[in-house]
Order: sequence, then C-alpha cells, then structure tokens
Amino acid sequence: MSQTEEKYYICIDLKSFFASVECSDRGLDPFKTNLVVADERRTSGAICLAITPAMKKQGVKNRCRLFEIPSNMKYMIVAPRMKRYMEVSAQIYGIYLKYISADDILPYSIDECFIDVTSYLMMYGMTPRQLAERLMQAVLDETGIYATAGIGTNMFLAKIALDITAKKVPDGIGYLDKSEFKRLIWHHRPITDVWNIGPGIARRLEKYGVFDLAGITRMDESILYKEFGVNAEFIIDHAHGIEPCTIADINEFKPKSKSISHGQVLGCAVTRENAWLLIKEMIDSMCLELVQKNLMTKGIALTISYEHKYNLGHTGGTRRLEAYTDSYSQLSEAFGRLFEETADHRAMIKKLNLAMTDLLPYNMAAAEFDMFADTEKQEKERRLQQAVAGIKDKFGKNILLRAMSLQEEAKARERNTLVGGHRG
Repeated sequence: MSQTEEKYYICIDLKSFFASVECSDRGLDPFKTNLVVADERRTSGAICLAITPAMKKQGVKNRCRLFEIPSNMKYMIVAPRMKRYMEVSAQIYGIYLKYISADDILPYSIDECFIDVTSYLMMYGMTPRQLAERLMQAVLDETGIYATAGIGTNMFLAKIALDITAKKVPDGIGYLDKSEFKRLIWHHRPITDVWNIGPGIARRLEKYGVFDLAGITRMDESILYKEFGVNAEFIIDHAHGIEPCTIADINEFKPKSKSISHGQVLGCAVTRENAWLLIKEMIDSMCLELVQKNLMTKGIALTISYEHKYNLGHTGGTRRLEAYTDSYSQLSEAFGRLFEETADHRAMIKKLNLAMTDLLPYNMAAAEFDMFADTEKQEKERRLQQAVAGIKDKFGKNILLRAMSLQEEAKARERNTLVGGHRG
C-alpha cells in the first residue's frame, strides 16, 4: 500500500447479541419477540444483560433492571449462558477468517470487532460498504445473528460511524470520513455518545462551556492539557477525527508490566468479617492462576466499595512485597494487613476488587527470592498448588476446596460455576 492510499476500517457489532443468540437457538425472530437475558435469582433489581430489538422499539432501555420494564408488557426471561455466547462469538470470528486474515482483525469485545479492509477491496473488487454487507450477510446466513457496521478511514471514525450514524440508516451501515465526521458528528449531543468520552470527561468540559466536539476544537489546547494531562492528546485528536493507531500497532504492542485481577459485586452487602472470607477465596483462586501461568508477583492492590448510604466511595490501596511470591499463605498475610489497615469498620461492603501486579515468570522471579525466606517451605507449597491446579483443571474447580469455602457465607463454589460472572 502506498503512503497516500487511504485506509478503510469496518467496525462490526452483533445486534443485541446475547438476546439474539437466545432467539436464534429457539427459532424466534428478535425483531418480533420480547425476550430479556437476565438472572432472575438476583431479584427484580437484576440488570438485563440484553433485550431484543423488539423491546427496544417499544421504548425499553438496554441494560435496564427487570423492575423498570413496563408491567403490562409480556416478555420472556432467559438466564445468561456465557459459554454459549462465547461459542457463537468464536463461530462468527471463524466466518470473518474466511474473508480476512487474523492479522487484520481486532476483537474488541465478545460481540464487536475492528477489521482493516484496506488491502481486501481490490482483491474482492468491492467497496467498503459492499464488503461490510458481505460479512454481515455471511454471519446472518450461518448463525441467524443480525449485525450493524461502521465504516471509517481510521478506527475511531469506524467506531463512531457504528455507534452514532449506523443507527439512523435503514441498512445499519454508517460511514464517516473526516469531512462527513465534521458535518455529522462535530455538533452531535450529548457528547457522551462519542467513544471514550464518559460522564466525567463531559462534566469537566462543561466547566468551559463545551458540550460537543466542535467546542473542543475551539479550546486553547494548553487548557485541555492542564485539565486532562497526557490524555488531552487523544481528546484533541478525536475532536478532529484523527486516530493514528492501527490494528497492526495494537497487535505489536507489548505491555511493560502484567497483572491479574479478580472482582465481585455482592448480591447483598456483607460485614467486614464475611468480606475477608471472600477475599481469602479470591486470593486462593488467584494463586492457582499464578501457578498455572508459571508467574510470581511482587505487588498487590485492594479496592473495597461500600453501600451507598455510607457515602464512603471506596477504600483500599497498593503494597509492594519484599520479594516475589506465588504463596497463598504469604499473599493472604499481605492482603490481610492491607485489608486491616484500609477497610472501614462501620460500613457494610458491597464490592471487592483484588489485583496482583508486577508479575514475572517463575524462573526470573526466583532469582530475586528473599534471602531470609524459607525457600524449601515455599517450594513445597508451590508443588502442592501445582497438584491442586492440575486436579481442578482435569475434574473441575469444585473437586477440591479449602475448608473455608464450605462455610455458608462463602462464594467460591458458586463462582466456580460461573462464566464471565454469570451462569454458563
């Protein structure tokens, strides 16, 4: 491709994906069927993970709660099946591979991906719109899932074309180049419809009387950098419809550091004592993950969120360990100190997030072992963890449990049956 040749990206989204899969599996039309994907066990306050286009057309908002659906509306509730959705997502990725190399596809989520189609247009003798139609039709023919698409001359424009303009045209395909972006999107409100501009950024822009992208382009850039730091560069570029990053750039990116994290939102708030039990279970699971991936950690992080009525927001913090480890006993002790120092004694806890940071492969981390540590004891514990991980991998996560996970308040047994936080 010459340096002057214009690039084209397609961003494809699978329409109401979870609900569409459920309809397809039942031989139902999602445009005529009222169906909700939600876990009824979480009461009427459960969030609807997906609703069919038929319900959206009747005014029901996506990601609403069950009690927010009009009481006079008849609809079907189905429990989420994350394994099934992952299977269909993988099937659809396989469909794209019939037309496009994996090097030119960037999965963005389970139901959305970016495709660099620049080098395929001449090959297939198609326009970007025709190729998008071909891919969308192939998905529909093989899975029964409808899709929408955005076409742009960079990844940002393709995403905005999908999110904003595709919704306004009959064929569900939006198109933006820089001139169309300026005409159609520059004055679009609310500005939070624009990819990567959330309510927090919008509120900070409002202080300067800015409510759309055109307003950003008129601002003094020094003010933007003072307000947003290095992130101002992305905000300024996007306000002008510029996105220099390509799929190739993303595929070549290697992060400087790695981490693993686990979190859970609790169905009902729990006491500090019960929260510590749940934290220990999460530590156990994360330690097994370290062993399975042959990694060790030297940093931990904890975030504790409380019931809204306490107005505490969240507490927690980070700690640097003296030496690399994958030991459950050592990491439990470290997290225990952090929990004791930061958890509010008065409030009920609603959400927990743990992270293990600064990861290194075991053979590299071992070179930095604490000279005062009982390395024989650590290695014995590690071999035991390897054995447990192997048994769980072969026979299921619930085949072996620590005694603490047999307590009534424990969650590990239930969480081990979930996929993506939901029933499989």
